[in-house]
Amino acid sequence: MKQTLQFLFFVFLVVAGFIAWDGFYILEEGQQAVITYFGAPVGDPVTKAGLKLKLPFVHTVTRFEKKILIWDGDPNQIPTYDKTYIYMDSTARWRITDALRFMQAVGHENRAQSLLDDIIDGALRDIVNKNNLVEIIRSSDWSPEYMVARPDDKTQAGRPEFGRDKISEMVLEAASKITPRYGIELIDVMFKRVNYIDSVREKIYQRMTSERKRIAAEKRSLGEGSKAEILGDVDKELKEITSTAKRKATETKGKADAEASRIYAEAYSKHPEFYSFLKSMESYRDILGDNTSLILSSDSELFQYLQ
Repeated sequence: MKQTLQFLFFVFLVVAGFIAWDGFYILEEGQQAVITYFGAPVGDPVTKAGLKLKLPFVHTVTRFEKKILIWDGDPNQIPTYDKTYIYMDSTARWRITDALRFMQAVGHENRAQSLLDDIIDGALRDIVNKNNLVEIIRSSDWSPEYMVARPDDKTQAGRPEFGRDKISEMVLEAASKITPRYGIELIDVMFKRVNYIDSVREKIYQRMTSERKRIAAEKRSLGEGSKAEILGDVDKELKEITSTAKRKATETKGKADAEASRIYAEAYSKHPEFYSFLKSMESYRDILGDNTSLILSSDSELFQYLQ
């Protein structure tokens, strides 16, 4: 009996050791796990964090991320509907919503990145092929208020029908129809960069330079016209001011001369003899100098005050 109890106690210790050694696992926040029994799944995926119990050495814990993950695609050369080749560099956010299906269909997250390459790039290429360039480079709320469209400019052909935002939503909708079968939820798809291919980029730059030079020449011409108009207005205003000032000066001078004449006339009328004498003295001062000899007749009016 004693040996039996000892044996049972030994078995209990062994089992307890196995449980302590491999019977527990910790699931961290932001993770989910699938328990398998020799490769076969056991129950539903575990999504709540904490200390968990499993059968030691029999159950295998496969962990997956529960948080949002980032997918970055490689830039691809894609032709648009109007036969313009562009580079599209896109990114997306995704997460694992069904860990069991994800493990069975994909296996691991690195494989999922390659899978999303095929799904998103395929949907992106298909949508871009069906739309003109203006739909890719213009936002959905773009307004041509400050742009002047030219007939040969495909990027300025007016307001887009969909716009870049709607195009990215169309890519998301097309790709989201495929990803659920792999236990993946695609949250959004965004375009990081859209650019012309190298063969046409230089021509685009040259055309942009010519266009900017044309706009600069037009602005300079408008500036010169405004300058001439402003200088004309200034010259006109200056002439008006000068003319008004001269007219007022003439009027003032005329009034002053009239007032002086009136005063002279009034003074002359009061003392005509003295006035005549004073004017004669002024004439003597102007006529006679230090070395001046003057010959006058005896009946000269100028001589009357020298007698």
